[in-house]
Amino acid sequence: MPNFGAQLTRTFVKYLYIFLGSISLALGVLGIFLPVLPTTPFLLLTAALYFKSSERLYLWLIRQPKLGPYILNFREHRAITKRTKIVSIAMMWCTISISAFCFVPLIWVRILMFVIAIAVTWHILSFKTIK
Repeated sequence: MPNFGAQLTRTFVKYLYIFLGSISLALGVLGIFLPVLPTTPFLLLTAALYFKSSERLYLWLIRQPKLGPYILNFREHRAITKRTKIVSIAMMWCTISISAFCFVPLIWVRILMFVIAIAVTWHILSFKTIK
């Protein structure tokens, strides 16, 4: 006799992953236009969630001409292109600097922001570079 409870749970989890992956995709696409919001982590999360839930959506995502190469390079080589590193680090530092000096009056918050920027820069530079 089939276990309908387990099947229902698998179906629910599948659609939950698709839903969360779609939200992550939307945030990743927004991150392309908003320098404060990161793009790559959301796209990688989307790829992982789609991979676990829907082969069709996963293949659609990695076949996207603008998004697919980032995901595949990272998943296959754990590497980021030189251009992506430069742009992401430059945008982050510009955004954090403007925010810290124009909008944040507390010195300890400014220091924290720059410590976070240093840590994220270090993290981005720790990945291999694809020419």
